[in-house]
Amino acid sequence: MRLLVALLTVLGCIAPGFIAPVQAQSGLVRIEGKNFVAPDGSTIHLKGISLGNWLMPEGYMFKFEVAKSPRLIFGAFDRLLGPDRAAAFWQQYRDTYITQDDIRFIKSVGFNMVRVPLHWRLFMTADGEISGEGWALLDRVVGWAAASGLYVIPDLHAAPGGQTGINHDDGPGYPLMFYVPRDRDLTVKLWRAVAERYNGNPAILGYDILNEPIAPYHEVATLNARLEPFYKRTTAAIREVDPGRIVFLAGGQWSSSFAMFGAPFAKNLAYTYHSFWASTKRDSIQRHLNFANLHDVPLFLGETGELTDEWNERFRRLHETHGIGWSFWTYKNLDTHSTVVSIPRPEGWAEIVAYADGRRADRPPSGLTDRAIAEYLEGIRFRNGVVRWSYLASLGLKGGP
Repeated sequence: MRLLVALLTVLGCIAPGFIAPVQAQSGLVRIEGKNFVAPDGSTIHLKGISLGNWLMPEGYMFKFEVAKSPRLIFGAFDRLLGPDRAAAFWQQYRDTYITQDDIRFIKSVGFNMVRVPLHWRLFMTADGEISGEGWALLDRVVGWAAASGLYVIPDLHAAPGGQTGINHDDGPGYPLMFYVPRDRDLTVKLWRAVAERYNGNPAILGYDILNEPIAPYHEVATLNARLEPFYKRTTAAIREVDPGRIVFLAGGQWSSSFAMFGAPFAKNLAYTYHSFWASTKRDSIQRHLNFANLHDVPLFLGETGELTDEWNERFRRLHETHGIGWSFWTYKNLDTHSTVVSIPRPEGWAEIVAYADGRRADRPPSGLTDRAIAEYLEGIRFRNGVVRWSYLASLGLKGGP
């Protein structure tokens, strides 16, 4: 291709400076109609789980009720432990929360994909330099997934400026990314860097550009009109360095609506929505089915769950009946039945929560704090978690050891 471009440039057929388009990778999952198709031509029925709270902490998964966003969580641990010990805590936490043992287990029970929520500050500095500890951690999980035979979907849960307008985007409580050009520029730059790093990597199924954009109580009419143009720009940046890669487009209003989208603007686009605690009848997904039928595109249920095993099974079956793949939320959580692995609650954890949430003014005794933190860091190791086999059975997966 380069020789051809050079020859045509010399002959005057192409303007100097023309950049030849990079050819699409042949070993990637692709989209054909409503299906995800493997390189060998087989249809992939996505059965995934999100690795929530690992590279994107959420307060409720620590049992916090006030310190919900990452910045408030980090602040709470700084106050509790001091900045140096808090930094050591987070390093051990990220090294331990998801390990190769977790990935092997996820594969062994029947999942074929993991969705990995990301916080931009682990991959980029505030001034836009591409760096941070998140890169090595994401590389590691992608490598483990490849070795185990799992696909990976990186998901930008917290974009610069915030794309959602609620605690889990770690923004100011308003989706400023859609107002501030610099935040959009940084987000596009980050996705281009991710795509360049994983160019052609067959373990990557696709990129989930934004998690749950645009809360329903903000300027919906204004912001909805900005969503698809941003997706077009980001997809173009991704495809410059990782051509042919699937891109997931999340609907607005917390990934519940595709009303702001037109016909697909490129190939290999998938449309993802989230749904919790909804009707298990067809009425709850009919609007999404209508969109998929109109445009002949695949749907993907990117987040669901956190209810009962009975609801999980009915909602999963509803989607499988209509050929829709899914990723449940979430893989690991603290002391709960509605997850794959439950982390044991440390003794004295209620005191930690009270202090983090500001309901207790004085810091818990150092002995209690040290024991609780040590127990927590031990409890997040896969070998110490409690596997909820009935939860796995509700997903149609392996339901017992």
